Parts: sequence; C-alpha cells; structure tokens
Amino acid sequence: MMNKDILNVVEVVSNEKGVEKEIIFEAMEAALASAIRRRNDEEGIDVRVEIDRTNGDYRAFRQWKVFADESTELETPECELRMIDALDINPDAQPGDFVEEPMPEEDSNSETSSAEFGRIAAQTAKQVIVQKVREAERAQVVEAFQDRVGELINGSVKRVDRKGIYIDLGGTAEGFISREQMIPREAARPNDRIKALLYEVRSELRGPQLFMTRNSPEFLIELFKIEVPEVGQDLIEIRGAARDPGLRAKIAVKSNDKRIDPVGACVGMRGSRVQAVSNELAGERVDIILADDEPAQFVINAMSPAEVTSIVVDEDKHSMDIAVEEDKLSQAIGRGGQNIRLASELTGWALNVMTEADADAKGEQEAKTILDSFKEALDVDEEVALILVQEGFTSIEELAYVPESELLAIEEFDETIVAELRNRARDLLLTRAIVSEEAAEPAEDLLSLEGMTPELAAELAKKGIKDREELAEQAVDDLLEIAGLDEESAGKLIMAARAHWFEEEEAQEL
Repeated sequence: MMNKDILNVVEVVSNEKGVEKEIIFEAMEAALASAIRRRNDEEGIDVRVEIDRTNGDYRAFRQWKVFADESTELETPECELRMIDALDINPDAQPGDFVEEPMPEEDSNSETSSAEFGRIAAQTAKQVIVQKVREAERAQVVEAFQDRVGELINGSVKRVDRKGIYIDLGGTAEGFISREQMIPREAARPNDRIKALLYEVRSELRGPQLFMTRNSPEFLIELFKIEVPEVGQDLIEIRGAARDPGLRAKIAVKSNDKRIDPVGACVGMRGSRVQAVSNELAGERVDIILADDEPAQFVINAMSPAEVTSIVVDEDKHSMDIAVEEDKLSQAIGRGGQNIRLASELTGWALNVMTEADADAKGEQEAKTILDSFKEALDVDEEVALILVQEGFTSIEELAYVPESELLAIEEFDETIVAELRNRARDLLLTRAIVSEEAAEPAEDLLSLEGMTPELAAELAKKGIKDREELAEQAVDDLLEIAGLDEESAGKLIMAARAHWFEEEEAQEL
C-alpha cells in the first residue's frame, strides 16, 4: 500500500460512508500497528503508528507503560517498564505514562510499504476499517435519534423474523419492533410502510439500537395527535390512555375551549378520525372518554358503555365500588374483565364492579361493622350508634375531631350528648396511644448495650425490636432504614447484642 494509496482510501471511505476522515486515519493507524506486531519477531510488544495527514507517510513507535520502581503490577515486560529504565528513554516520564522509541525503518515502513505490506496486514487493515466505519455509523445514528425518544416515526419494513420487525428509517438507521411490542396477530411484509413510537435508543456495538413500539398507550396518543389538529393547537388535552392491543382501547380527553366538544372532535366527521386511528391499530376499537377533574365522575365516564347506578369512593385504599344493574354486569366487566381493567388503568383507581343488590348488601355489612364498633368503643346504645352511621361517621377519629357544630346540627343530639360523645371518643384515642407507647417501650438489656442511646432504642422498639435477643437476630440490612444508623454502626450494635451468645459457648466448653 503506497503512501498516496492511504490518502486515497481515506478520501473514498470518508465520502462513501459519510464518516470523518480522522476516524479513518485512526483505523488505518490501528491496522498498521496490528500488522507490525504480527510481523515482529518479538511477541507482546505495544506499537503505535502515526500517519502524516498531508502526505500519507507513517512512522512506527514501540511503546512501554511506566510503573513505579517498587510496583508489583508488572506482568508483561515486553510493553512495561519501571521508572528507572523509562527515564533513560524520556527524562520527564511519570508512573502511568507511556514512553516510546521510533522503530527501525525495516520494522515499520519497510515491512509495511507497497511491496512488503502483505496479505495479513491488508486483511487486518480491512477488518479494522470496516469495524471503525461501522462504529462511526452507529454513533451517528444514536446522535441523530437520541433526542427523538417519544416521537412517532415512519419507515418501511426491511425484514421480518421470529424476533420482530426491522424498520428502514433512511440512511443507515434501522429501527426494531420486538414481538412483545407488536400488535398481536398483526401482519407485516417487507416494503410495507409502518408507523411506530421510538421508546429507547441504545449505543451498542451489535444488534439493533433504535427500539420502537406499536402496542403502548403512548403510541395511541401520538396517533390522535396526528389525526386531531385541535390537540396540537392545545384546544384539546389528552389526559391518558389504556390499551388491550389489537382489541380495545380507551383514551381520555378534555377541552380547553368551552366551544369545542373534545369527544366529537376526536371522533371526527362520521367517525373519520377515530376510524383512521383504528385502522392503523389493526382494527382496535377505541373508546373516547371525557376526562373529569372529579375522580368519581371520571370513573363513571371511563366505564362507558356501561351505566353506573351508584359509586362509593374509598380514598384510603384508593379504590371505588361501582354498582350497575344486574343485566348490565357483564357489559360493565367486559370480555375477560377488559372494560373494568381498561377503566382502572385509565383513571388510576382500583375498581370493583358489582350488582346493585351486592352493593347494598356490602354497604349494609360495612354499616353494621361500624355500628358495632361505635356501640362497643363508645359504650352507647344501638340508637345513638345508628344515628352516627346514618350521618356518615365511620371512625372514632372523625367523631373526636370533627367540628362541634357538625354534631350539634344532628337533630337528635343536644349539647350534652355531643360533649359526652366527643369526650368518650378522645379518651378512647388517648388510651390507645398510651397502650401503643407502652408496647413499644424498650427493655433494659437493650438500653444497656454499648453504643445504644434512648432515642435509638425507642426507634428500634417501634419497629418491634424491644430487647437484646431480638436485636441479635437481625441482619445489618434490617437496621439500615432506621434514621441516623449507618452500616458500620448497625454491625457493631448487632455484634454487641450477640456477645452473650459467645460467652455462653465459651462457658460450656470450659
């Protein structure tokens, strides 16, 4: 390979592949260095080659890595030197640096010039160049698409195999849709045009880099953004979506302009807009739901087409009990629980659907449980407890801290009854707090451990570790969540708690 040939190769490869010339030069330098190492009689040496960017001349240098004189890390003397020897080559050498010497002409240029740069060197150069070019091309793809995650991208099907679909995105960019990210039973053939959502970009040396999906809720949302101009104009807001890919989906929309019907705008004239989305999703049926800031109303809307007759919200459990007419129960649940599942995913609430009769029975049972708890805890008769239940009270805490005016507004209660009920409720809560505090009192043997403080012992007691024996049975990881306790401190405390175990073992041996 003549020197001018090196410049020609760099020029041609750079133009054809769209790769910077510097990357090609570096590949050529690596190839020449590899060839020289292979041809050199002394194995294991480290070689660096430097190509002149203007005329193609190149020089080879033998390198050694520098280690301190007392270092024990040296393993390959062919490419490593101690400081005392490295200073003979470069007086400014420091541990960790590389020192180098020019290789004799016959070891570098003469060995790799046009006549002597043989088959092995040429093959090595080719492999390294191909690898470097491929790496550069993949890096360019990552750079071009890393800011487009979440976008809808068009392409043509390049090939299909058992792993998924490979999409030609133009240039050297290739997207990949795995089987798990495809719409079930969807057919794709080479050269078909296809849309997908880019959800991940990976910088890898092998395999696909641009990962795409067609079965995510975000893909559905992006399709509606294309079909419904009002969304792009911020006149309509898409609050969320839930999908059973290929079968059914729900999407929640809300209007930011009172003059616009968000559901009608998304459906389109004679259903044209929603039908276009459905066609792209292989016939997937899409329900367009009116979003609402009131959670209960949002759930009622999301249950469409089923009609909800009553709804009970449990904010503590973040769930709702939904009652429907008995002949509408199967519709509310949907095939395989599809409707209730999608409504739950869309709204973010755990939903329990039941018939009106079941809802009434459940309500009566819960009311009876609350009624019995009031009778027992407050020591009142059934009539007073029933009034409290009917007025919507569900716990002793509510009764103790609700404004007095709300209790006085109850027709059957006067000031004396209200005062007595509030006092009994507060006394009960105070008693429970005292009992709870006493139950969490740490034992003396825990307090006596070296390194233990009253505050830390109280924290341990709250977590159920009230004596030395219980602490001894813990692992370090079990204690790391306790405030102010690090891994070292936790280990010392546990070993202190276990000290009596070793003392007993020594006593038995004696």
